[in-house]
Amino acid sequence: MSQLTVIMAKVKQVGLLAAGCQPWNKDVCAASGDCFAYCATLAIYIYQLDQQYNEFKLRSIMSEHKKTITAISWCPNNPDLFASASADNLLIVWNVAEQKAVARLDNTKGVPASVSWCWNFADGVAFVSQRGPLYIWVYGGPDPGVTVHKEAHSFLSDICLFRWHPTKKGKLVFGHTDGSLSVFQPGSKGQKHVLRPESLEGTDEEDPVSALEWDPLSTDYLLVSNLHNGIRLVDSEALACITSFCFPSAAASVQCLAWVPSAPGMFITGDSQVGVLRVWNVSRTTPLDSFKLKKTGFHALHVLNSPLAKKAPSSCSPSKSLHTSSTSEAVPPPGVGLYDMGAKKWDFLRDLGHVETIFDCKFKPDDHNLLATASFDGTIKIWDTNTLKAVHTSPGNEGVVYSLSWAPGDLNCIAGATSRNGAFIWDVRKGKIITRFNEHGKNGIFCISWSHKDSKRIATCSGDGFCIIRTIDGKILHKYKHPAAVFGCDWSQNNKDMIATGCEDKNVRVYYLATSSDQPLKVFTGHLAKVFHVRWSPLREGILCSGSDDGTVRIWDYTQDACINVLSGHTAPVRGLMWNTEVPYLLISGSWDYTIRVWDTRDGTCLDTVYDHGADVYGLTCHQSRPFTMASCSRDSTVRLWSLTPLISPLLLNILTNQPWEKIIGNTDTAMVPGSPPLLCGKVSRDIKQELDKLNCDIRAKKLRWFSECFSPAGGSSNLWDLVSVIHGQDDSLLPASYSKGVMHMKHLLKFKTSEAQELTIVKMSKFGGGIGAPSKEERLKEAADIHLRLGQMQRYCELMVELGQWEKALSVAPGVSMRYWKKLMQRRADQLMAEDNDDAIPYCIATGDIKKLVTFFTGRGQLIEALIIAQGACEGNIHAPQSSPVNQTTNDVDNRQQYQSLLHKVCKDLAESYFQDGSSVLAACCHLAVDSIKLAMSSLMRGNELELAACVGMVLGEPSNESTSYCLELLARKYMTTPTWELSADLLRMIPDNHILLAKLCAFYPGSADEINHVHERCGLPSLEECQALAEAAMCDGDLFSAVKFHLLSCEPEKALWIGLDHVKEQLTMSDWTVDSVQPILDLMSYIRTDCLIMAKLTEIRSELLILCGYIGGLLAIRRQYSSIVPALYEYTSQLLKRREVCVPLKIEQLSVELDAWRACTQSNSIPPSECQREEFSCLQRRIEPTESAALVLCGADYVTGSNLPSHSDVQLSCFTGQRIQGPVFLLEDGKSAISLNDALMWAKVNPFSPLGTGLRINPF
Repeated sequence: MSQLTVIMAKVKQVGLLAAGCQPWNKDVCAASGDCFAYCATLAIYIYQLDQQYNEFKLRSIMSEHKKTITAISWCPNNPDLFASASADNLLIVWNVAEQKAVARLDNTKGVPASVSWCWNFADGVAFVSQRGPLYIWVYGGPDPGVTVHKEAHSFLSDICLFRWHPTKKGKLVFGHTDGSLSVFQPGSKGQKHVLRPESLEGTDEEDPVSALEWDPLSTDYLLVSNLHNGIRLVDSEALACITSFCFPSAAASVQCLAWVPSAPGMFITGDSQVGVLRVWNVSRTTPLDSFKLKKTGFHALHVLNSPLAKKAPSSCSPSKSLHTSSTSEAVPPPGVGLYDMGAKKWDFLRDLGHVETIFDCKFKPDDHNLLATASFDGTIKIWDTNTLKAVHTSPGNEGVVYSLSWAPGDLNCIAGATSRNGAFIWDVRKGKIITRFNEHGKNGIFCISWSHKDSKRIATCSGDGFCIIRTIDGKILHKYKHPAAVFGCDWSQNNKDMIATGCEDKNVRVYYLATSSDQPLKVFTGHLAKVFHVRWSPLREGILCSGSDDGTVRIWDYTQDACINVLSGHTAPVRGLMWNTEVPYLLISGSWDYTIRVWDTRDGTCLDTVYDHGADVYGLTCHQSRPFTMASCSRDSTVRLWSLTPLISPLLLNILTNQPWEKIIGNTDTAMVPGSPPLLCGKVSRDIKQELDKLNCDIRAKKLRWFSECFSPAGGSSNLWDLVSVIHGQDDSLLPASYSKGVMHMKHLLKFKTSEAQELTIVKMSKFGGGIGAPSKEERLKEAADIHLRLGQMQRYCELMVELGQWEKALSVAPGVSMRYWKKLMQRRADQLMAEDNDDAIPYCIATGDIKKLVTFFTGRGQLIEALIIAQGACEGNIHAPQSSPVNQTTNDVDNRQQYQSLLHKVCKDLAESYFQDGSSVLAACCHLAVDSIKLAMSSLMRGNELELAACVGMVLGEPSNESTSYCLELLARKYMTTPTWELSADLLRMIPDNHILLAKLCAFYPGSADEINHVHERCGLPSLEECQALAEAAMCDGDLFSAVKFHLLSCEPEKALWIGLDHVKEQLTMSDWTVDSVQPILDLMSYIRTDCLIMAKLTEIRSELLILCGYIGGLLAIRRQYSSIVPALYEYTSQLLKRREVCVPLKIEQLSVELDAWRACTQSNSIPPSECQREEFSCLQRRIEPTESAALVLCGADYVTGSNLPSHSDVQLSCFTGQRIQGPVFLLEDGKSAISLNDALMWAKVNPFSPLGTGLRINPF
């Protein structure tokens, strides 16, 4: 084994569309510290505040519940724990940090309507259903089990919700559907069914309690809201109502309320019909303030005590009114948001998301950025895959939507199939349903398919056993009767009159529409359970596949009447099925076993299994112009986006290395030969080749761009290429319309923003409602000011006006005093507003030209895009300080201009870093290209491991990116130094200008017989094995050590290279002035010794020395490159090897730990400052790692691949570096069990080529 053979995940998760918040239950959002959580129907989404960018990011998705989640509750004294209950009588306690269930209670004897942590137990959770009793489940401690509360049982009315008192142990209150409360506390008699609203006394009307919260500052006061009777403050001890709060209109009804912990006596309420948030104080019966936040009503509220000192509390509210009625009124879509009441803005708003299982997803035929999804919640939604935002939603209330199909071309309509309401056509542009089909009656329609060869025909198949084909105006053309329910149908891609169906009787049928017969042409039997979906191959005529409840996918050949392959591997029914539209043998399936599998149908092998979904996978789709970007949808209520490019990665490199067309594009027969490399056989690749054949200049750049875009997933690659062409001087008129929505080049930013502002001026913007009027001002001061003004004492007048808070008057008079005074006053006002975190500060800063302050203000709030526009405006000279004197203005302007330029670069860098930390290295590269920072852009792409894309962009950018492109090609060559792709690796190295040593490394590492090795030497322009032996000895005589090592490695006895090389390195290390750059090149060269030679038993000692030295120098390189997450691991690895093996190297374990401690003390932010000797030690380290030439630092900063921050549901892998759970992609080491994160593996490989397990095998995570 010459190379680390590690099974790498080939399918890469690149995007995730989160669900909305469900509207059916009360306690569906919760908050704790800097996290909040909300429930879709089957999954719980947890968001955490990213302190650096002041925004909430999705941290994890918990989906173990199989039925609707009914309540969640966060543990009050442990921010890592929360409990959730669901309709299948299940209660789970979760640990957020470890992302796993800690305890489960399987039979809760009834569906828990409300759940809450007990204050009297460290780990007890209380829950209650319908009429009680209240159960208390202690899941930990010495005596676990479920007990019944002594008094809280036998109620006369159902329970809506209950709340423990936060400070008074054991006190609790229940709210009932009849509007009454029940109160219990230890040591006194329980009070059942008390305090019904007065208007209900003596009637049997219901008015359910909609919200209940104890006053945090008293033991007895309690806020209650009833659905129709409004809000009361009641005394639970005296059983009296203290205050009834008055709403401005009788129509306002409240679903939810919450106390504001930071302000005693204050609480907020949310109207259930309209999105008005009201702020109250218990001392007043009318609201202090109200904010109109959104169109739809509130359903639940939570106040976060924000960790940021300058933030007012926010409310986390799924915005959906609960009054869903069965008439056809549109139900507002569910959402969840976080509103900052101080700054009056949404910090986080997730307004449109499915809350239920998503059964189907399809890309729009004429736009690869738009994806439609169909869900159990009765809607179809359309998403923009670049921004991951919903852009349209269907009117809704369709029951369950099982299937959808776009109209062909640009017709902009979608056909949908439902569980009870037949099928419909939704016109997306008009936003309404334009046609309905009711031929199946009330039977469920499981699949709908709009013919793309004949746009007048639509097929549906249903539980009634019929597959019906009709025209779009409803005329029935065929009714094909099946012996049982029909689940799937698919039009042939080659013959417009052929359609296949999948049926409950385990058979696949093919019908031919051109005959009048209603009998199938073919019936395929073989599945052992019902057949669900069927799919015709887009590239191979007469081939179709079917997925079944027997867990297999079968491939049928229509022309041979036979099943030609059975793909087994799924452990549950198969649902999603998708052929790739370019590579004829690739087939992808999704299943109820939560996985997605990728198959090579030539020999039936499974190329990859994806475990990231948390529940059944229903739909899989891709767009033919982006054939390697796949979308999947699932019962976990997410849509995920995947890149399939790694499955066919050599193809893009064949394009990059300018291979002949036959290595890139082929016909299906060649591509279907088992074991042959992948070839493109579809429409897109043919179209690109035709376009290229028409060009007469710039062919290489266009070829790289067009193929790279076709291979890259959404998320900025088109934006990146637009910027590359702008830098290349392409005419602006050729830029696509979408360019102005992404990251623009600096020279365009203002132009586009100005035209956007002009559009906005035409459209009047609506205002938020204001608050209560300000209290009147002290009249005496006002009079005094007037007198000063009449006396011409303007400055005094201004100061008094400021004192009165009438800044506008003060500022309008101030220029009369002097420009300098006006400017000072403006700055005072700006400072004051900024201290309040108020956006009104912006105009003041701009008027006085205080750009720096404003950029800092925006950056501090995480609003980097705003900061960017301001900095760019200043650079273009639009914003400058008002001149008090006309002298030397020009020199001043030039100075400012330079200052603004550097500010602009800094803001772009910050923005890039925020994209990068969000897992979008491509958008980060766009930010750098926008200010022509080509090196940084290339570095972002390489740090995100987007090597193929970086190489293509680098080749097109040419000269300015040469160093980066070379390093990128070198990493790619390392990736392909394995058995089938040696040639490709050599071709990549040949594209690097100074490639002699690189080719020597490749040849040294190449395993094979002497003849094969000589052949490779010859191809790389190197002497044969024998000649190398002689050259090595000659070089030794000349004292040219480096060449001697090189030629020995290329000879028949490569181990000789190690003897000489290691002696030299050890000798260097004993001197006081050695540097990393004096030993690293020779160590790196020796690391390319053939693996089979290095792992021989007789080389054990020398192998240990090589590994130890590479580990140590790797640690120093990691410090140089700021790979701080792996520095401790490299030091630990080196120490372990030193401990375990008999070696003589000039390194001491004690010295290593001193160095590591010094590095930690001087670079990590600790409370303890580093000691004097630690400082000395660290500066000595810094001298050693100082690069001798600037080029050495092409890369600096940690690696973070796309998708690193997307929650996965796959087996929890713990990193053998840190012992903690790995977030994002995992890299398995050669023993098949040790795992590290892919990010750590990439950084490790860049500074130390050998595996962390110390086996002497090289590591290849690229």
